[in-house]
Amino acid sequence: MDRAGKSTQSRKLVETLCAAGHRAELLRFPERSTEIGKLLSSYLEKKSDMEDHAVHLLFSANRWEQVPLIKEKLSQGVTLIVDRYAFSGVAFTGAKENFSLDWCKQPDVGLPKPDLVLFLQLQLADAAKRGAYGHERYENRAFQERALRCFYQLMRDTTLNWKMVDASKSIEAVHEDIRVLSEDTIRTATEKPLGELWK
Repeated sequence: MDRAGKSTQSRKLVETLCAAGHRAELLRFPERSTEIGKLLSSYLEKKSDMEDHAVHLLFSANRWEQVPLIKEKLSQGVTLIVDRYAFSGVAFTGAKENFSLDWCKQPDVGLPKPDLVLFLQLQLADAAKRGAYGHERYENRAFQERALRCFYQLMRDTTLNWKMVDASKSIEAVHEDIRVLSEDTIRTATEKPLGELWK
């Protein structure tokens, strides 16, 4: 959910993993430096409007344009920490009227499948109190509640390694929970082939 601390925790995890001798790098979505990313940034900052189907497909395209880089990094043994991925795109479009989760998932079928998906759980009222809440599109309580219901539906997928983390704790306590889950996953995922999402 927005303002749950994803970016802070993603940065801290990369720093901690690197300090422990892992090769780790951060990726963020949307990747706002590409041409597609610039369109999305303008949309999110409420500087432009787009039709909902079109914007959903652009978010997916923004992920797909990073797939060659993702595969290259993973083949080099780099652990990628990804701040938002397909699940956010699906949940946020699914929260809009007249969108099914099945339709929302289709453009992302086949993306590199993550070994671990962390959901930072935070009461919406607490998220709204955090800095800069409401500056971007979708940062309002009614929409966030609908998106949360979509996330819970996505978490029913047992083919993915979903873990919930209590984001109401201190930054350091949340980081420790994430570190333990991540290091456990790195140990078990090293020898596994790269999977494809929702296939």
